Amino acid sequence: MNKYRIRKKLTNFIVHACLTILALVWIFPLFWVIMTSFRAGKGSYSSTFLPDKLTIHNYLSLFTDTDVFNFPQWFLNTLIVAIFSCILSTFFIVSIAYVTSRLRFKSRKLLLNVALVLGMFPGFMAMIAIYYILKGIGMTQGVLKLVSLVLVYAGGSGILQFYVAKGFFDTIPRSIDEAAYIDGATKWNVFRLITIPLSKSIIVYTVLTSFIAPWIDFVLAKVIIGTDAKYYTVAIGLWNMLEKENIYQWYTRFAAGAVCVSIPIAVLFLFMQRCYTDGLTGAVKG
Repeated sequence: MNKYRIRKKLTNFIVHACLTILALVWIFPLFWVIMTSFRAGKGSYSSTFLPDKLTIHNYLSLFTDTDVFNFPQWFLNTLIVAIFSCILSTFFIVSIAYVTSRLRFKSRKLLLNVALVLGMFPGFMAMIAIYYILKGIGMTQGVLKLVSLVLVYAGGSGILQFYVAKGFFDTIPRSIDEAAYIDGATKWNVFRLITIPLSKSIIVYTVLTSFIAPWIDFVLAKVIIGTDAKYYTVAIGLWNMLEKENIYQWYTRFAAGAVCVSIPIAVLFLFMQRCYTDGLTGAVKG
């Protein structure tokens, strides 16, 4: 028994030591970026890990010095694109996943198989074709570039997200739906009053992934927006700060921008995590 306890304690110690090391590896880059954002000096080089002098000037100038890089405009552009893309993507994914999970119609299996095969190909393979399609219909001019980003992000919602959502809906017993139908509920009432309350966790997951994807995307946004700085997203703008001619003056402000970019995602996660729910609580038969 003593040997078993010693072995168990040793195993727990090793596991906790490994988790601590992994946590430090994960936290270290974040801590370094935050410290760099408060560093008073310019340029990417610093003789010490911790700044000799801390300042909030980098954050202030990031939002006030907009002659060269208009970070507030980029932030607003990205926020608008991410919010509308998130709403449309969540609606598409949840609707399609529910239909394919609950309804049986012709070519359903073919649709699922085709979606699975298409999901194996990375999205950037089609970005050139997408750009020329948008250009052909006049969607690459002015503010329509942001509209194009919303449509592309929403229309290209991840196939894997759709399959995850469908798998979740499959776990909800059909007997609940049948009992609601017997009581006179319509399919819409079942979906709105029963399925949605039981699916908050998968909806939260879908909302988070649908918001984060356009928020951090660089490649597709760069292809569609091009060189029009007025409609840059934060990913494109921060990348431009690191170009050879800008990195010395803007490196610390780039770090401040990176910290600011992470805030909406953290706030959204903290706000949405309260919606996670387990079991069958919250459903109301209509």
